[in-house]
Amino acid sequence: MARDYYGILGVAKNASDQDIKRAYRKLARELHPDVNPSEDAQHKFGEVTTAYEVLSDPQKRKIVDLGGDPMDGGARGGGGGDPFAGFGGLGDIMDAFFGAAGGGGGRGRGPRSRVQPGSDALIRLGLSLEECATGVDKEIAVDTAIVCDLCRGAGTAEGTGVKTCDTCGGAGEVQSVQRSFLGQVVTARPCPVCRGFGEVIPDPCRQCGGDGRIRARRNVTAKIPPGVGDGMRIRLSGQGEVGPGGGPAGDLYVEIDETPHEVFVRQGHDLHCNFRIPMTTAALGATVPIATLVDGDYELDVEPGTQPNAELVLTGKGMPRLRSSGRVDGRGDLHVHIDVQVPTKLDEAQRELLVELAQQRGEEAPSLSANGKHGGLFSKLRAKNHR
Repeated sequence: MARDYYGILGVAKNASDQDIKRAYRKLARELHPDVNPSEDAQHKFGEVTTAYEVLSDPQKRKIVDLGGDPMDGGARGGGGGDPFAGFGGLGDIMDAFFGAAGGGGGRGRGPRSRVQPGSDALIRLGLSLEECATGVDKEIAVDTAIVCDLCRGAGTAEGTGVKTCDTCGGAGEVQSVQRSFLGQVVTARPCPVCRGFGEVIPDPCRQCGGDGRIRARRNVTAKIPPGVGDGMRIRLSGQGEVGPGGGPAGDLYVEIDETPHEVFVRQGHDLHCNFRIPMTTAALGATVPIATLVDGDYELDVEPGTQPNAELVLTGKGMPRLRSSGRVDGRGDLHVHIDVQVPTKLDEAQRELLVELAQQRGEEAPSLSANGKHGGLFSKLRAKNHR
């Protein structure tokens, strides 16, 4: 009985080549033994691999659509044997099916380089608000892969070298022949001995085991520009992970973790703070010093009659405006929120002075006024009800 190759991949019979490829890619990632070592997963992986080989070949797919099975009596024998033979890892199986030149034809892609580029790395760096405002050079310790200092990335023991793989003859792949109704089909796969490199290391480096790199802690200086903020990332080119075989390093990304300030609250490029003044200063007005984040004391003009919760804006006293180009374009503002402090304890002389002031202003016993000029909430409600 012909196998349901469409059902194995979970696609419809009218699925496009891209749909079939996506379905196989998803299942291969889930079932490959590097990810899922269970026996059931290995069996299913063999089935989906066979199904992809059949449905990705137009001639074999045509046989399936006509009700036949191009693999009956053929090379796989219903999925028996080792379905992973020839694949050193999940990267190999993906390369074999999605990156090989010529697809499943007779001509392969040749050996792949042992030297591969490295990955990027990420580290979080805590900064105070002052450091974010002024910029700073920070020395940070990072744990990444570096070039093996014993073999210098070659992966071989001292005095030795690599040799051509005897199994594939340096081609990096081996070919198998399958018989079908249409004749012989030649399939190329990465060599299981050299894993597609075309060469082997008979005597690997004792320090890195042939990988050409080791993990180590090192110090890196990060130049943080003025104006950075929480969650922003600074890229340090070539300071990431060294690649296999001593390949070029990736980048190191430093993610800023801004520490909250005890006085200033940041909102984008602007800063906000509360500033407490006596009620006499609010009434009479004065010029008082106020500390800014990076510019030291500033003479703040408090106008006579300043009310509680008034907001005074100091232009250009906020955070630097850091552009995507890395340049600073001006600064934000500092918003000062006035908090009028009312005394809670008065001596007799102070109390007499306030009583005299209240008498002069006619404020001995404040009451709700009914007129429109001084009317409060209740007078407004009363006026509304009379209309």
